[in-house]
Amino acid sequence: MADLLPRPVSAEPLPGSFTLSPGDPVRGPADLADAVRRALPTLDLRPAGTEAGAEGHGVPEAAVTVERDPALGPEAYRLEVTERGVRIAAAQEAGAFYAGQTLRQLLPDAAFRAVRAGGRVPAVRIEDAPRFSWRGAHLDVARHFLPKREVLRMVDLMAAHKLNRLHLHLVDDQGWRIESRAYPRLHEVGSHRARTVTSHYGEEPAFDGTPHGGCYTLDDLAEIAAYARDRAVTVVPEIDVPGHASAILAAYPELDARATGGRAPEPFTVLDRWGISPAILSPLPPTVDFLTTVLDELLGALGATPYVHIGGDECVLDEWAASAEITAYGEELGLAGPGELHAWFLRRLADVLAERGSRAVVWDEAFVSGALRPDTVVMPWRGPGVARRAAAAGYDVVQTPVFPLYFDYAEAASADEPLAIGEAITVADVAGFAPAPPEWSEEEAGRVLGAQFQLWSERLPDGRAVDYRAWPRGCALAEVVWSGSADPSFAARLERHLRRLDALGVEYRPPAGPRPWQRGGTGPRRHRPGAVRAGEVMRRLEEMTHAADSTRPST
Repeated sequence: MADLLPRPVSAEPLPGSFTLSPGDPVRGPADLADAVRRALPTLDLRPAGTEAGAEGHGVPEAAVTVERDPALGPEAYRLEVTERGVRIAAAQEAGAFYAGQTLRQLLPDAAFRAVRAGGRVPAVRIEDAPRFSWRGAHLDVARHFLPKREVLRMVDLMAAHKLNRLHLHLVDDQGWRIESRAYPRLHEVGSHRARTVTSHYGEEPAFDGTPHGGCYTLDDLAEIAAYARDRAVTVVPEIDVPGHASAILAAYPELDARATGGRAPEPFTVLDRWGISPAILSPLPPTVDFLTTVLDELLGALGATPYVHIGGDECVLDEWAASAEITAYGEELGLAGPGELHAWFLRRLADVLAERGSRAVVWDEAFVSGALRPDTVVMPWRGPGVARRAAAAGYDVVQTPVFPLYFDYAEAASADEPLAIGEAITVADVAGFAPAPPEWSEEEAGRVLGAQFQLWSERLPDGRAVDYRAWPRGCALAEVVWSGSADPSFAARLERHLRRLDALGVEYRPPAGPRPWQRGGTGPRRHRPGAVRAGEVMRRLEEMTHAADSTRPST
């Protein structure tokens, strides 16, 4: 069908149509039927059961019939609409849920509003399955906290686009966002800062003078994870260590690398500005024990969690090199300097996670530092060069390059845009992205799990700003990771799809540019065109990582 997004593998129009009404019956295995119902909340489909009719003439007809087909993949489905009704086949709940999402797009746009609504569905036969297993969105709630309702709303929007990994960046210099019952000062002290920087790079620092903060209770995280699972979304929590540690060290300064060897440093505070901080945890055993306890709390709240991100990026290792105690510890482990100790520290945490049934995920600096656990997933934010080297070394890769997947960059080099770190990353740039480039070998391409867009929140203070940056560029990535690429029909399908976003109340950036109230204006939210170009940033990062990788120990 011409207006489905993301594009299915195959869609064959059939003659006729079928009308679905609120309260219509759905029949099939309970788990699959319930998944279809969750995908279509405005239809309020009612379970019809599987019992025979009163006269013994078999099971009566249902408007929607779901059947299990074990031959299909875990996220694959078949959907057939005829004049007699709707038939869905899936092997697992995720496939049934995605069939329901496709059926939702076949309905009138009212199916995306919070009202009971049905309508005519054109007859069609669809066979579908995703190209990539990791189809994600990264949401930074550390720099600017987003209340739980915004996280749940992001889950809903991801589900509507068949995105299935919500990477929650929960910890950074500017805030710790998780309740800890074992170490309560983490949320009591680390969850808020006294003020936030408002000046641009290169300017005299200026601050808003307004406290900012918030955290999720363990019960909140359990709720978020359960809500996401019901919508075929896996939460990937991130505790970014050993760098980006100002908020942790403000709460527990004894973990500071500077506190080793009897030193008494000036304590860190929760950071009130952006950029790379020198704050870094000690890699000594008490830190590993501390983080193990915190990870156990997190995993206990989230339940079965296949992936946990442990960061590893932008670590300033000077204090490790300056500490005689840390240096001696590294030598005792047989490691040649802070770089290898950095990789060892992350591998130790990955071992802890593996013992609990989770795989570690890291940013690409961890790969460049040294050998990781073989099952570690690498997110190469610094470009295709380091991504390919990680894949060639045998690591699974989730593509996260600055260009074109950092959505904190503006969509145009225009003073009309609201504040952004730089520009320009367009919908067309995202639609043209290839997660597994054709020049890669078959083995390298096979290591690409998928891709995700990044919403770093230094310049995203609230849900409205997140909406503006995420969509419709997120629609383009959804197309790429589900369908494998965006075909020539994508622009027309996106134009039609925007009406669904309107019905959902998404405050996206219109293709023609921001609405008057979305502009940056002349105040602190103004954007300065030409300050930072995403493509140039990528070029420089590629040069840096190539130089670093040339000195990386062999795996």
